[in-house]
Amino acid sequence: MFFEVALYKEHTAIVDSNGASDSSEAKTTHCGVLEFTAPEGYVGLPPHVWLNLGAPDVSLREFPRVRIRYVRLPKCHYAKLTPDSSDFVDVPNHKAVLETKLRQHATLSEGDILTVWHDGVDYNLHVSQLKPAANVSVLETDMEVDVVQPISTPGTSIQNKLLPLELDKPQDGYVEEGKYVYYKFVVEKMVLDAVKMGTRSLDVHLEIDGGGVESDADLYVAAHPVLFPSQHQHQWASHDLGSKMIHLSGGKDLQSSSYSIAVYGYRGRTIYKVWVSSKPTAMSTGQRVGLASHEMQENPAVESGFEICGNCRQVIPSRTIALHEAYCRRHNVACMHPGCSVILRRDEFQRHVHCPKCGQSLQQEELEKHVKVYHEPTACRCGVILERDNMVKHQANTCPLRTITCRFCGDMVQAGKDPENLRDRLSGLTQHESECGSRTSPCEICNRAVMLKEMDLHRVAVHGSNSENRTNSNDGGDVMGINEPASGSEEIRSMTCPICSVVFRGSAADVQLNAHLDSEHFITSSVQPMEQDLTGNSMSASVSSSFRSTLSVACPICGLSVHSERDLSAHMDMVH
Repeated sequence: MFFEVALYKEHTAIVDSNGASDSSEAKTTHCGVLEFTAPEGYVGLPPHVWLNLGAPDVSLREFPRVRIRYVRLPKCHYAKLTPDSSDFVDVPNHKAVLETKLRQHATLSEGDILTVWHDGVDYNLHVSQLKPAANVSVLETDMEVDVVQPISTPGTSIQNKLLPLELDKPQDGYVEEGKYVYYKFVVEKMVLDAVKMGTRSLDVHLEIDGGGVESDADLYVAAHPVLFPSQHQHQWASHDLGSKMIHLSGGKDLQSSSYSIAVYGYRGRTIYKVWVSSKPTAMSTGQRVGLASHEMQENPAVESGFEICGNCRQVIPSRTIALHEAYCRRHNVACMHPGCSVILRRDEFQRHVHCPKCGQSLQQEELEKHVKVYHEPTACRCGVILERDNMVKHQANTCPLRTITCRFCGDMVQAGKDPENLRDRLSGLTQHESECGSRTSPCEICNRAVMLKEMDLHRVAVHGSNSENRTNSNDGGDVMGINEPASGSEEIRSMTCPICSVVFRGSAADVQLNAHLDSEHFITSSVQPMEQDLTGNSMSASVSSSFRSTLSVACPICGLSVHSERDLSAHMDMVH
């Protein structure tokens, strides 16, 4: 059921002489029905419908008359959307983001505004054009969508939230205390592969004007799809006083070609210069003679003609050991803090301190900032109060308000609390994934409607584990936990067992998974002993191995084998 909602001016005729509506002076939009629960004589409008009627820009004194009438709308085939800024281009996976949003709508009208949420930011998209009509239904239809560049009118400029940054090109800026300034940069695949191999470096530099005495800023870097790094959501960070540099490294973090930089104003109004550099790495040569850290406490093997200095623990030629120790004990001091033992000049030793809480070695002027950043408890939006390191882990793994990429819809959404369904909790699903995975999609093999979260189990239990049956569905994401690289990629693929979540990696991952399923979860012998069915009655299990291999699946909790995923569902509901 679809309805047209219109606001009219006080003296506007709603129906003309021919019985047709006159909407020339009306503000209109269209909507569907969510539920019939409003009091008699009332219609409840959600905020986005009220916004599309022009509120709060319109005055109800100017438009006091409301008309709601039933209409029939065609299914949408095409939509053109215009964002209010070019920031929407940076949002990854537009298809998943728009599908998630349009599932909350029944209709679209030209002139409407779609407000899309992604990674904590709202993006307004104006509906510029629709086909086959100006007002359409978006229920149960496939539609083509064009997202065009925003149109800037003369005298106005569109300020991007993510400022573009090119490699080896510094950019000046400033940030106020407690505020963020964001940048983005793209790394070519050849450069990224060289960084992973260690033949090139990839560094993010932040040069602070004034050395960080009167003002200072912190630096955070994250790989997309995280668009806006923060104190508690990032892959790399630097809180050093003054100018700082982050060396990007780590195989699992260097998977994306797009990255975001956040400059956070720690103290005062900070003027800075930020840039990203990439250059070939110099191969280290030579041999390290002495060490001045904790690893030196163990006596190294000393060759003949050499001795170890009792103060700095360096290996010194025997003919100069007496002269070296006299000079070393007069000018150098070893830190006696447990686990440190660093050797410092006496003038530098006066500024060398350790954090009383975590024991990290610092300069005297860095201690105050270190304690504030790392050990001052902060409150999460969910109400939990933790120190920084624990807060980073909390917001990455357990916070119900954390942002995740849903394995079913592909959109970045809030995870929510633990799901109420025990099976979903055992499968590692979040609350959103439990609800999103409850949507049904037809199996591409048998065309049976199956819940997305049970599609993998359905394929294994009903259609076997043959590789030709493992194809991706439109909505279900990767089948059987297969993560195959894109075309042209040389990355090693991985496959996950859909029952016990064991991961197999390498070019023969499919063979290993098949062997694992046959040996651990499927019964392959031609004749089986008597076993109990779900109700406790005895039943014969004398069946062919091909039938059992195709239609048998083991319970992931107790290991009991049942015929199909329907029996497995009933077994888990009754027993577990």
